[in-house]
Order: sequence, then C-alpha cells, then structure tokens
Amino acid sequence: MSLASPHAAPLSRGAVLLIELALALGGFAIGTGEFSIMGLMPEVARDLGVSEPQVGHVISAYALGVVVGAPVLALLGARLFRRHLLLLLMGCFALGNFASALAPDYGSLMLFRFVAGLPHGAYFGVAMLVAASMAPLHKRAKAVSRVLAGLTIAILIGNPLATWLGQHLSWRYAFALVGLIALVTIVMVALFLPLDRNEERSSPIGELKAFNRAPIWLAMAIGSIGFAGMFCVFSYVAPTLLEVTGAQPGWIPVTLAVFGAGGILGNMTGGWLFDRLRFAAVAWILAWSALVLLLFPLAAQHLASMLLVTFALGTMIALGPALQTHLMDIATGAQTLAAASNHAAFNLANALGPWLGGLAISAGMGWTVTGYIGAVTALLGLALFACAWRVQRRT
Repeated sequence: MSLASPHAAPLSRGAVLLIELALALGGFAIGTGEFSIMGLMPEVARDLGVSEPQVGHVISAYALGVVVGAPVLALLGARLFRRHLLLLLMGCFALGNFASALAPDYGSLMLFRFVAGLPHGAYFGVAMLVAASMAPLHKRAKAVSRVLAGLTIAILIGNPLATWLGQHLSWRYAFALVGLIALVTIVMVALFLPLDRNEERSSPIGELKAFNRAPIWLAMAIGSIGFAGMFCVFSYVAPTLLEVTGAQPGWIPVTLAVFGAGGILGNMTGGWLFDRLRFAAVAWILAWSALVLLLFPLAAQHLASMLLVTFALGTMIALGPALQTHLMDIATGAQTLAAASNHAAFNLANALGPWLGGLAISAGMGWTVTGYIGAVTALLGLALFACAWRVQRRT
C-alpha cells in the first residue's frame, strides 16, 4: 500500500532518484553531525578543559534532543506538507550546528547539541515516509535503506573527514561543515521534492490515539535498549584505540572509516533481510550484535583485530531499516509519529550507551568494559523481541 496521495502525478525513475539523493544528503549531514564528536573526543576535552567521559555527556545531550524533538516536532508538524516540514527541520538543524561551532564553553556546547538534536528524528521519520511512498510495497525496506545510506556514508566519509578537519584545525570546523551540508540539503529538497497539495495529512490527536499500541511501544523499546551497545562501544572507540590498542592518533579517522564501511554493509543487509524475513530479521541482527560486542574487549588489544571488530560493529546498523519498516507495517494511523519516534528510540540508545559506558569507565573498569555492557543491552533487546513476537502472533 503506497503512502503517497492517490492524486499525485507519477514520478519518473530519475525524479525519484534525485529526491532520494536530496533526502540522503540530509541524512549525511545528520550522521556527520551526530558521530563526528566521537572521533574528536580528545580534542573537545582538551579545548574545553573537561574529561573525555564529560564529552560523552555532550553526545548524550544531542541524543536527548532527538528523543524530545522527534515526537514533539512530528506532532506539531502533522498538519504540514512533508516538503515544508523537511525544509523547516533541516533549517533548524543547520542553525543548531552553526551555534555548536561557536559555543564558548562546555555548558553552552551541551545546550547547542541538545538544540541540534531536536529536528533529527522528525527529519528522518518524514524522509522515510517520503521514500516509502515512492516504492512498491515489497521494496519499501530497500527504499528506506537507500535514504538511510546517507547516514552510513556519513560514518564512512563525513565522520573521518570531520575528524581529520578537527584534528588539524579545530573541532569547531567539523560542526560548521555540517551546517553547510544542511544548507545544501535545503536547496536540493526545495528543487527536487514537488509539493503535493492533495497529500493526506493527519491530526495530532489522531496520531496519538493510533500510536498508543503495545506492538509500537515494544518495537521502540527494542531499538532504544538493543541498539545501546553499539553506541556504548563506538562513543569511546577513539580513547580505546589510543589507550588500549596503543595506536597513533592518525589511526582514529581510519578506524571511523572502517566502522562506516561496516555501516554501509549493515544498512543494505538490514533492508534485504527485512524484505525476506520480515520481523524475524530483527532477532538475527540482535543475536549477531551480542556476539560482536562480546568479542570487542579481546579484539581491542591489537590493531588488526580492532579494525575487524570495528567493521563488525558497523554492521549492527542493520537494525535501523529493519525496525523502521516494521513500524510502517504496524503503525497504521500514526505513520509520522511512529517513524519519527523510531529515531527517538535509537537516540535514546545513543544517550543510554555512552552514559552507561562513561559510568563504568569512570569507576575504573577500563575502556573495554563497554563491550560487555553493550552485549547485555543487545541480549535485553532480544528478550524484548521475544515479547513483541508473542504479541504479534496473538494479534
């Protein structure tokens, strides 16, 4: 079933590709902005005179901005045309990143990262709905993964580039670069995404009523807990590489690029798996995640094995398109809110993972304890999947 207006003019394949490219560029900007600070943790800590675990709290502040902004902005924008909402959200994201680049101290950086995170979930939610509306039913997951490819390419290219820029100039240039990419996205969306005035829009009250169902809440719980392990490890991969692996700082951008390569494979695999296995794909991805995270503490001791396990960590991103498409299947009547809230759930994981990892590291448990903590969260996600599977079978 298409999400597009039945009155909308059919789009050519070329037009669809340009729209997907514009939406993916927004994902590239968001991914670069979200993950670049993880590679620049030592530089930010040194410049602002704080500890690296405190910089982890800056990561959590952005994630909490996503958690708050995704449902709120999705509801406030429910009556807007998707084209207009995407432009507004990306404009807010650009402003938040330019402000982050100019932050004078630690407190203001925390605030500006929270503000920059507000439009994140709603943007991705609306972008996924636009992508799915242009694809046949049996190819929706692949369409979603193509737009999400912007996020994974950001991890492969944008994040290492921002890290290199931050190491050689200042971490502030990384956020300025993200703001510029966001402005280019605004131009591309304005040029390529047509306005459909017959587009079906929803009411905030109707979305809230349709949203409040157990399968939706369970799906988001899987994302917020089961995905926390990846962020728990990846948030501290730079200091782990320096302190445990004993690598030189020049290996940090390389390691981030390896993670991004794994993310691209995971993103494509997640869409492919869901189109074939449906919801069961989520269980296989979580089981793989737990295995990889358990191997991380041992693999971190040597550079070659560290690079291999970092690539495997990136493949955990497969959970994104799988859960996103599952929510489209079950969130009838609450498409916008559910799609946006899914990214709030993933960024709750982004807040939970660095927070748990920072607590354990600050308690003296070592940098690699993040792997064990992450494995526990993946197994908890698997338990939540079992609950969701039983509920789905009953309904």
